[in-house]
Amino acid sequence: MRPVRATPAHQTSDLGELVCTNSFKSEALGNAHGLLKAEMRDLGSILLQSADAARVPAGQALAVDRDVFARAMTTRMEQHPGITVERGETTSLPPGPTVIATGPLTSESLARDIAKLLGDEGLAFYDSIAPIISNDSINTDVAFYASRWDKGGEDDYLNCPMTREEYDSFIHDLRAADVYPGHDWEDIPYFEGCLPIEVMAERGADTLRFGPMKPVGLRDPRTGRRPWAVVQLRREDQTGQMWNMVGFQTRLRTAEQRRIFRMIPGLENAEFLRTGSIHRNTYLNFPARLNTYGAAPARPDIIFAGQLTGVEGYTESAASGILAGISMDRILTGQAPVMPPPATMLGALLSYLRTADPAHFQPMNSNFGLLPPLTEHVRDKTLRRERMVQRARDEFAAWLEAAILPTASPA
Repeated sequence: MRPVRATPAHQTSDLGELVCTNSFKSEALGNAHGLLKAEMRDLGSILLQSADAARVPAGQALAVDRDVFARAMTTRMEQHPGITVERGETTSLPPGPTVIATGPLTSESLARDIAKLLGDEGLAFYDSIAPIISNDSINTDVAFYASRWDKGGEDDYLNCPMTREEYDSFIHDLRAADVYPGHDWEDIPYFEGCLPIEVMAERGADTLRFGPMKPVGLRDPRTGRRPWAVVQLRREDQTGQMWNMVGFQTRLRTAEQRRIFRMIPGLENAEFLRTGSIHRNTYLNFPARLNTYGAAPARPDIIFAGQLTGVEGYTESAASGILAGISMDRILTGQAPVMPPPATMLGALLSYLRTADPAHFQPMNSNFGLLPPLTEHVRDKTLRRERMVQRARDEFAAWLEAAILPTASPA
């Protein structure tokens, strides 16, 4: 809609203007973001082609000159023979086949129309995200499985117990930590139910101990007694590879999150698959309101894509858009949409969107915790990742050959 209508974040009328960072993260195949890029390149990603043309030195990361990148994206769109660029605000959902990829700053009028289509609980306006920890990095000699008062499944929660001394040290460092201030265009309304933990800590030394770190109903099997405080981890996926730090939404800077949260007993070697955040973001409750390929059941000819669907990150959003385009092409040519295998990074992201718990759904970026475990047990982490990457590359190539290339429409 720019420049006819501006957004609070953008400064230009260019397509692809980057507002938060000039980095698309790692290109190394041993990194989840690198694996995703490899799959996007297999699908002919225009974003990555534009990024290559605007690349600046950044080691193994793909970083770009923002202005050169945005101009390259704009030129590719305006000069493409199959694309007509129209400038203006779309205030309601169109009547025909459409891909909606309006991002985290979707204008109010269109957001209202989307909410009307999906229902009151189908649209959220703020991320309140807690960190996610890799199962392999949790010390289960300290953390123990239990639900409060022994209710629920025996392995639904992992609990990291704290002594009074450990809790006091944790609160001291949390209060003194460096906090990300946010963008000047973000006005985050903190709700009592999702306050950042550092805000709660400022309210008093025992606030967290009577809030998300309350120990009631739990007994440390090592001591037989109730801990002074407890950090609970909730299972994030069916296979238990990812664990969510319950109630730990935060605006701490990433390095501070790693430093301070590793003070928690049992998390001293924690690998963070996703760090916590609170920021302005419009996104849909995908698992509750959309079908397998991202359309509302009432309007199967409208496919949602990009960050609006609950993926986090520039490349994740672009990858989602590629799949939406493929699905729309197949629908218009009388074919059923197809999704990549869940052992691929793109397939794993889509699988998360489809199968996450709707009651706790939060946006997700690409990470190895999304991939299904190997059939054989591999103790060495590096070797395990290498085999997961090879499996992903093999399955993506087979899917591309079988499902996409034979039926692809001419560019």
